[in-house]
Amino acid sequence: MKGVVSTALLTFVTYIIFTGSITPYDLVTGAVVAIVIGLLVGKFLVENDAKALNPLRWFWSVVYFVWYFLVAEVKAHLDVIGRIITGNFEPGIVKVPLKVKSEYARTLVANSITNTPGTVVVDVDENYLYVNWINVTTENPEEAKKEICEGFEKFAERIFE
Repeated sequence: MKGVVSTALLTFVTYIIFTGSITPYDLVTGAVVAIVIGLLVGKFLVENDAKALNPLRWFWSVVYFVWYFLVAEVKAHLDVIGRIITGNFEPGIVKVPLKVKSEYARTLVANSITNTPGTVVVDVDENYLYVNWINVTTENPEEAKKEICEGFEKFAERIFE
C-alpha cells in the first residue's frame, strides 16, 4: 500500500481542480479515478507516504505554485517579449550546477526552467543541467545558476528533500 494514499489524494485534488466542479458526479468520478491511479502507480511514485503527506511539503508546493505563475513566469514572459521587440539577445548553452539530489527535486527544477520562457534544459547529468538560454549574460556556472534556477532549486529542496 506504499504510495497509494498520497497518490490517490493528489490525483483526487488535481481532478477536482481541473474539472472546477464539486457536483456529486464529479466527486464520485474523481474518487474512483484517484483510487485506480493510486493502486496502479502509487507504489512506483512514492517512497514514503508519511513524507509525501507532510503538510509542510504541501504548503511549500502551494507557495511555489503561486510564486512560479505570478512572479517567475510573468518576469520571464516580459523579458522575452522585450528581447523579441528589440532583437537584443545572445543565445547559448550554459552549464548550471545542481545542489538538489533527489530525482523529484531535479525534475521539478529542470521542468521549471524549461517551462519558463527564454530557457530550455537540453541535457541533465548527475550534478549539472545544460540550459539553452536566450540571453547568456555569463558563462560562469555559479552566476548562471543565480540567474536561471536559484529560486526553483530553493523550492524544490523544501518540497522534496
